[in-house]
Amino acid sequence: MTMHYDQRESRTNDERAASLTTDVLAHIVHAKTHSPAYAEILGDVDIGDLATLEDIAALPLTRKSELIERQGQAPPFGGLAALTGEPLTQIFASPGPIFEPQTARVDYWRTARALFAAGIRSGSLVHNGFSYHLTPAGSMLENGCHALGAAVVPGGVGNTEQQLETIGLLKPDAYCGTPSFLGILLDRADEAGLDVSSIDKALVSGEAYLPNLRQKFANRGITGLQCYATADVGLIAYESSAESGMIVDEDVYLEIVRPGTGEPLPDGEVGEVVVTPLNPDYPLIRFATGDLSVILSGTSPCGRTNRRIKGWMGRADQTVKVRGMFVHPSQVNSVVRRHSEIRHARLVVERLDQADAMTLYCECEHRAEGLADAIAGTIRELCKLRGGVELVEPGTLPNDGIVIEDKRSYD
Repeated sequence: MTMHYDQRESRTNDERAASLTTDVLAHIVHAKTHSPAYAEILGDVDIGDLATLEDIAALPLTRKSELIERQGQAPPFGGLAALTGEPLTQIFASPGPIFEPQTARVDYWRTARALFAAGIRSGSLVHNGFSYHLTPAGSMLENGCHALGAAVVPGGVGNTEQQLETIGLLKPDAYCGTPSFLGILLDRADEAGLDVSSIDKALVSGEAYLPNLRQKFANRGITGLQCYATADVGLIAYESSAESGMIVDEDVYLEIVRPGTGEPLPDGEVGEVVVTPLNPDYPLIRFATGDLSVILSGTSPCGRTNRRIKGWMGRADQTVKVRGMFVHPSQVNSVVRRHSEIRHARLVVERLDQADAMTLYCECEHRAEGLADAIAGTIRELCKLRGGVELVEPGTLPNDGIVIEDKRSYD
């Protein structure tokens, strides 16, 4: 059996970097030329000044809040789409509302690569347990199955008994959907004495894939791998049989940035996942997912050479309200930038004596006299609130991407 979806998965780092640089820069030119929104967003950007992938970090982030705002002003896509090639086939509506296009482009959401890694091939019959109602999840996976030549049973969500009956009669060899729903199907099948043993592989997503579920599937002879995708951009990363992190999709430029900023972090530091998918029909640039993850060192033992992320590690939006005032991660990062002595910081919010209190813990190698007071003054200036400051040794704070930790309890 062929191990890789295509030869790009085993390219050298230099080959991939050169190709990605060319493709991403061409993508930005395309977006500025054909997307009215990006013509405005990138209006002051001289494309000729962009020469490397590192230069992309100077471009602004695109956030979900901006999608909602722009689409509200100019529905359905807020001028972000660049529908110059393939015809529009579907419009999805995710909570927000946020509208997502799908065109006739083959494997529009790029999920075929993840499905292939999970063992699905031409001739497979895949029971699709993702929703087909308004949101794109069901279509995302069906689209990838069709690109592989696999047939799909559009199960969707709910109607568990009917889905089990269908599985028993049609005997699909694969499942895609949330891991919890596959667990429910297996339990209900056992209760009803139904045979669903035809399923021996699964691609799951949409929620945390807990180790006990992975083991439960393995005990039933099901190899269950996971992928990371969003309704806005499609596939971002996926597992292989090595089960050693999630491999970044070949048609995505992924960055890990400091939460609340667009500043890229070194590999190994937890931060917000920012992606530029090479989708010419909906060319989102530096789209901030709001998810936390980290780049893993090395490459997958399966032979795929692209970078890997650990997977979903929480949400990056850690905005809190303290004494009636919102405090954002970007404000904390502004405080840090004012003081070069700070290597890493974490704002902790607590309830002390029935009142909100916040303390900024700062890792500092050199702690000059008066530094804590100076930092406290910057907090008052930028956050409009008083906060304590604790100077700690480098390496004291966790590397978990959390900028603001809310420890308050109202029980």
